[in-house]
Amino acid sequence: MSSPAPSPASDSCGLRVFWDDKLVSYDFGAGHPLNPVRVELTMALARELQVLDAPGVRLEEFDPADDDLLGLVHEAPYIAAVRQAGATGRADLRHGLGTADNPVFIGMHEASSLVAGASVAAARAVWTGRSPHAANIAGGLHHAMAGAASGFCVYNDPAVAIAWLLDQGAERVAYVDVDVHHGDGVQAAFYDDPRVLTISLHETPRTLFPGTGFPTETGGKGAEGSAVNVALPPGTGDANWLRAFDAVVPPLLRAFRPQVLVTQHGCDSHALDPLAHLILSVDGQRTAYAMLHRLAHETAGGRWVVTGGGGYELVQVVPRAWTHLLAEASGRPIPPETPTPRDWREFVRLRTEEIAPLRMTDGTSVVEVRTWAEGYDPANPVDQAVLATRREVFPEHGLDPLMYA
Repeated sequence: MSSPAPSPASDSCGLRVFWDDKLVSYDFGAGHPLNPVRVELTMALARELQVLDAPGVRLEEFDPADDDLLGLVHEAPYIAAVRQAGATGRADLRHGLGTADNPVFIGMHEASSLVAGASVAAARAVWTGRSPHAANIAGGLHHAMAGAASGFCVYNDPAVAIAWLLDQGAERVAYVDVDVHHGDGVQAAFYDDPRVLTISLHETPRTLFPGTGFPTETGGKGAEGSAVNVALPPGTGDANWLRAFDAVVPPLLRAFRPQVLVTQHGCDSHALDPLAHLILSVDGQRTAYAMLHRLAHETAGGRWVVTGGGGYELVQVVPRAWTHLLAEASGRPIPPETPTPRDWREFVRLRTEEIAPLRMTDGTSVVEVRTWAEGYDPANPVDQAVLATRREVFPEHGLDPLMYA
């Protein structure tokens, strides 16, 4: 059994947080699971805990993504359709606009391009060396396709940010997605591009939207091994999820040696999330953030672009998880036993009429993990899923699927 190593030193962890209050205008309306209050509560908690005031942390403004930037990933007719639907309020089902998942709202194009602009600004800050780490906590809309909205996602901001990096000359970009849902839109955008390694750990598509993300999806011709999918069984909790992460992500990132690491941090893998069936805690999620932080420094020279993602337990989970994420990226992790501030709890009550959590932990300050190096258990369904992934993609990277590297 092992415990996580310490986070990188704070003096190597400058952080730009790209934020605009208008980001909460990405709003599908009352009753929709993707309620922007989750981002509002996250930023309020991060402020109350002084994460955003820490040395080396800066909030920055940014511009919305224009059509040229969006066009790096999205088809021109689709961008026009989003703009038209957002101006008129009329559905366009050919482009996935006006469905139950993606209802049309006035200002849809402007709100969606703002989210994409924040992720591109984060990528620009890291690529140009202005900051080793950068975050768009409102981003991570990983389901949007080139010509259609999907899964609460209109424009695919992580894909646009990665495409911008490639346009600037990046030769190797790694994308790690820990949302409970498969990162299908980002995978699709780069499926034939060996410059981008996409790794997604998610609930098996046999039981969850979008129905993709099997281990056999490994990249197109000339890009074999560039798509990596770990499809985990329902009921997977902290220790087994982190074991799967340890078995797949570090060896592949070390082999690929990305120039930039882009990560998507949907926290809908939590046990309380109403839309999925994994059972992680905030403590397990916090541990994953620390592991990714260390890997950014080890494999990508510290260049780390952070986005949010899914997460539908709006009060108990998302604000704490993503405040931990921002604190981790700042190099000053929050001790898990830290109480949530009284003023924040009162703000939660006023905004949502719910009772906020009292502490920044679910009760497990250190999550112990039995690493893959300690042996394969053929009776463990998680180990079976991990081995299926390793067998599909490890040989493409010169790695032995049966040994830890």
